[in-house]
Order: sequence, then structure tokens, then C-alpha cells
Amino acid sequence: MNSVDAAGHDWLGYLAGALTTIAFVPQVLRIVRTRSARDISWGMFFILSAGVALWLWYGIRMASLPLIAANAVTLALVLAILVLKLRYGADDPQRQRENETGTGTGN
Repeated sequence: MNSVDAAGHDWLGYLAGALTTIAFVPQVLRIVRTRSARDISWGMFFILSAGVALWLWYGIRMASLPLIAANAVTLALVLAILVLKLRYGADDPQRQRENETGTGTGN
């Protein structure tokens, strides 16, 4: 496939990138809404972050705007999930709510 054919199929890359990137939005929203990230796997998200970063680097090296755009946004979402995991990952949401409202038993 020559560069003209590849450029004509960029829409496919944009569509695929948009769908795989948007897939992370519900997870981010759920963590923010429930203030719980206990079930998020550190290992999975570290490996995913590394893979997405490599795809971004590959996209930059290939000058592929669909790969660059999708992986830059995906990397931002995945890193946001890791930050939220740091913030909400260890605490039980019920205990956290009790601490915030001052109704906890102090145990």
C-alpha cells in the first residue's frame, strides 16, 4: 500500500483510536463518582501505560496522526486512572465517607 492509499484510510485509524480511547472514560468517571479504585490492578495499568507510551512513540516515529492522537489521549486517561488509584485505591469508600463527615468510630 502506498502513502496515498494509507492516507485515504486515516479515518479507520481515527475511528479505532476514538473507540479504544473512549473505552477508558467510563472507568475514570466511575472512580471519581464512587471514590474507589480498590479493584483497579496496578500491574495491568502499569503494563498498559508502557504499551500505550510505546504506541505513541511509534506513532510519532511513523508520523501517523491517528496513532499519535489516540495514544496521547489514551495515555492521559490511563495515567489519570493511576493517579486516582493512588488517591482512592487503598481506602474503603464507606470508611472514607465516615472520615469526611466525622461519623467514623476512629477504628
